[in-house]
Amino acid sequence: MTDPTPIHLHPAAPLAERVLLPGDPHRALAVAQALLDGPKMFNHHRGLWGYTGMARDGELLSVQSTGMGGPSAAIVIEELIDLGAHTLLRIGTCGALRAGFDTGTLVAAREVFATDGTSAALGAGPMLAPDPGLLEATLAIGVQPATVVSTDLFYDPRSDAAERWLDAGADVVEMEAAALLAVAQRRGVDAGVILGVTDQLHGEQRDRIPREDLEGLGVKLGDAGWAALQAAARSR
Repeated sequence: MTDPTPIHLHPAAPLAERVLLPGDPHRALAVAQALLDGPKMFNHHRGLWGYTGMARDGELLSVQSTGMGGPSAAIVIEELIDLGAHTLLRIGTCGALRAGFDTGTLVAAREVFATDGTSAALGAGPMLAPDPGLLEATLAIGVQPATVVSTDLFYDPRSDAAERWLDAGADVVEMEAAALLAVAQRRGVDAGVILGVTDQLHGEQRDRIPREDLEGLGVKLGDAGWAALQAAARSR
């Protein structure tokens, strides 16, 4: 059930119809500062920082953090759609399940295996697809395609989970893409996913991106998200 009055987001500025969705609120701030002219805080309630400002094409663009995991992302996305968002692009991070996806690489979700509880509760099937136009635009700007699996657990005690995901064809794992695509499908809006690889999960032990490189990767994700939105707009 939805209501046009948001409960968790407290808008303090206009919301753009197009929204970039990092998970981390600090990444939302960094991306807003890099992409927007005169960004104004759209939301700070519950630590879910969001910003709206003028993008390079002279139109409004919003950057709104979703928090961690499908349940938080679904709440934010539902309320953004209620407030008028039409195009939503996740710019998040992921772990590589196999070689060939180096740390710092950007990947575009061509399909998402939904193994999370949120998308299942929303009635989604086992496989979700992004908006074709957004995917095509993301690939056109040079982002590498990947098959993504969404899970509920960052620290997963199941020793066979990664092997099962690999056998199913997954390349990288993250926590919010399936929830975004499931909500977008249900609500009839456009959504896509661009991810930056921060962890290598296929070796002897987890190899994580240095902390000093993480903020730069977040801005790189924002730049790619903006370029994809522009490419999609030109193709329409």
